[in-house]
Amino acid sequence: MEAEKLAEIAVSALEDIKARDITVIDVSLLTSLFDRMIIASADSTRQTKALANNVQVEIKAAGGTVQSIEGEQSGEWVLVDCGSVVIHIMQPAVRQYYNLEELWGARPPMPVRHGAEKGKIAAEFAAPTSP
Repeated sequence: MEAEKLAEIAVSALEDIKARDITVIDVSLLTSLFDRMIIASADSTRQTKALANNVQVEIKAAGGTVQSIEGEQSGEWVLVDCGSVVIHIMQPAVRQYYNLEELWGARPPMPVRHGAEKGKIAAEFAAPTSP
Protein backbone atom coordinates (compact mmCIF):
# COMPACT_ATOMS: atom_id res chain seq x y z
CA MET A 1 0.00 0.00 0.00
CA GLU A 2 1.28 3.49 -0.87
CA ALA A 3 2.55 5.77 1.89
CA GLU A 4 -0.05 8.43 1.05
CA LYS A 5 -2.94 5.98 1.48
CA LEU A 6 -1.46 4.54 4.70
CA ALA A 7 -1.06 8.07 6.07
CA GLU A 8 -4.69 8.91 5.26
CA ILE A 9 -5.92 5.79 7.04
CA ALA A 10 -3.70 6.44 10.07
CA VAL A 11 -4.79 10.09 10.38
CA SER A 12 -8.43 9.07 10.15
CA ALA A 13 -7.92 6.38 12.82
CA LEU A 14 -6.22 8.93 15.08
CA GLU A 15 -9.04 11.42 14.62
CA ASP A 16 -11.62 8.74 15.48
CA ILE A 17 -10.17 8.45 19.00
CA LYS A 18 -9.64 12.23 19.36
CA ALA A 19 -5.87 12.52 19.00
CA ARG A 20 -4.63 16.08 19.23
CA ASP A 21 -2.06 18.08 17.25
CA ILE A 22 -1.70 15.54 14.42
CA THR A 23 1.28 16.34 12.23
CA VAL A 24 2.26 14.51 9.04
CA ILE A 25 5.85 14.94 7.88
CA ASP A 26 7.22 13.88 4.49
CA VAL A 27 10.65 12.46 5.31
CA SER A 28 11.27 10.71 1.99
CA LEU A 29 14.13 13.09 1.16
CA LEU A 30 15.72 12.63 4.59
CA THR A 31 15.74 8.84 4.98
CA SER A 32 15.17 5.71 2.94
CA LEU A 33 13.69 3.87 5.93
CA PHE A 34 10.17 5.31 5.56
CA ASP A 35 8.33 8.02 3.63
CA ARG A 36 5.96 9.61 6.14
CA MET A 37 6.08 10.24 9.86
CA ILE A 38 2.90 11.00 11.77
CA ILE A 39 3.06 12.50 15.24
CA ALA A 40 0.00 12.84 17.47
CA SER A 41 -0.69 13.69 21.10
CA ALA A 42 -2.88 11.82 23.58
CA ASP A 43 -4.12 12.98 26.97
CA SER A 44 -3.51 9.76 28.90
CA THR A 45 -1.82 6.38 28.84
CA ARG A 46 -5.19 4.77 28.13
CA GLN A 47 -5.83 7.06 25.14
CA THR A 48 -2.31 6.50 23.80
CA LYS A 49 -2.87 2.73 23.81
CA ALA A 50 -6.37 3.09 22.33
CA LEU A 51 -5.04 5.28 19.52
CA ALA A 52 -2.29 2.78 18.67
CA ASN A 53 -4.78 -0.06 18.70
CA ASN A 54 -7.22 1.81 16.45
CA VAL A 55 -4.47 2.66 13.96
CA GLN A 56 -3.47 -1.02 13.86
CA VAL A 57 -7.06 -2.21 13.37
CA GLU A 58 -7.81 0.33 10.62
CA ILE A 59 -4.55 -0.29 8.72
CA LYS A 60 -5.13 -4.05 8.78
CA ALA A 61 -8.80 -3.65 7.77
CA ALA A 62 -7.68 -1.65 4.73
CA GLY A 63 -5.26 -4.39 3.69
CA GLY A 64 -2.11 -2.77 5.03
CA THR A 65 0.54 -4.32 7.25
CA VAL A 66 1.62 -3.26 10.72
CA GLN A 67 5.25 -4.31 11.17
CA SER A 68 5.40 -3.72 14.91
CA ILE A 69 4.13 -1.67 17.83
CA GLU A 70 6.53 -0.47 20.51
CA GLY A 71 5.92 1.22 23.86
CA GLU A 72 2.48 -0.12 24.72
CA GLN A 73 3.61 -1.20 28.18
CA SER A 74 4.39 2.30 29.40
CA GLY A 75 1.95 4.12 27.13
CA GLU A 76 3.79 7.45 27.26
CA TRP A 77 5.08 7.04 23.71
CA VAL A 78 3.75 4.36 21.40
CA LEU A 79 5.27 3.83 17.97
CA VAL A 80 3.31 2.05 15.24
CA ASP A 81 5.53 0.92 12.35
CA CYS A 82 3.63 0.40 9.11
CA GLY A 83 6.68 0.19 6.86
CA SER A 84 6.54 3.32 4.74
CA VAL A 85 4.68 5.21 7.48
CA VAL A 86 5.71 5.47 11.13
CA ILE A 87 3.21 6.78 13.66
CA HIS A 88 4.34 8.28 16.99
CA ILE A 89 1.61 8.69 19.61
CA MET A 90 2.91 10.64 22.57
CA GLN A 91 1.75 12.29 25.73
CA PRO A 92 2.35 16.07 25.61
CA ALA A 93 5.32 16.21 28.01
CA VAL A 94 7.15 13.46 26.10
CA ARG A 95 6.34 15.08 22.77
CA GLN A 96 7.63 18.44 23.94
CA TYR A 97 10.81 16.90 25.37
CA TYR A 98 11.78 14.95 22.23
CA ASN A 99 10.45 17.58 19.77
CA LEU A 100 10.44 15.26 16.75
CA GLU A 101 8.97 17.97 14.53
CA GLU A 102 12.06 20.12 14.91
CA LEU A 103 14.38 17.13 14.66
CA TRP A 104 12.84 16.06 11.33
CA GLY A 105 12.50 19.61 9.97
CA ALA A 106 8.75 20.09 10.27
CA ARG A 107 6.87 23.15 11.34
CA PRO A 108 5.00 23.24 14.67
CA PRO A 109 1.96 20.94 14.89
CA MET A 110 -1.23 22.14 13.30
CA PRO A 111 -4.74 20.76 13.75
CA VAL A 112 -5.97 18.62 10.86
CA ARG A 113 -9.04 17.91 8.86
CA HIS A 114 -12.18 18.90 10.84
CA GLY A 115 -14.54 19.45 7.95
CA ALA A 116 -11.98 18.89 5.19
CA GLU A 117 -12.73 16.71 2.22
CA LYS A 118 -12.76 12.95 3.01
CA GLY A 119 -9.97 10.94 1.42
CA LYS A 120 -7.39 13.71 1.57
CA ILE A 121 -5.02 14.51 4.36
CA ALA A 122 -5.47 18.06 5.51
CA ALA A 123 -2.24 17.99 7.47
CA GLU A 124 0.43 20.03 5.76
CA PHE A 125 3.37 17.99 4.53
CA ALA A 126 6.46 19.78 5.64
CA ALA A 127 9.22 19.75 3.08
CA PRO A 128 12.72 19.72 4.55
CA THR A 129 14.34 23.11 4.49
CA SER A 130 17.95 23.56 3.53
CA PRO A 131 20.15 25.54 5.92
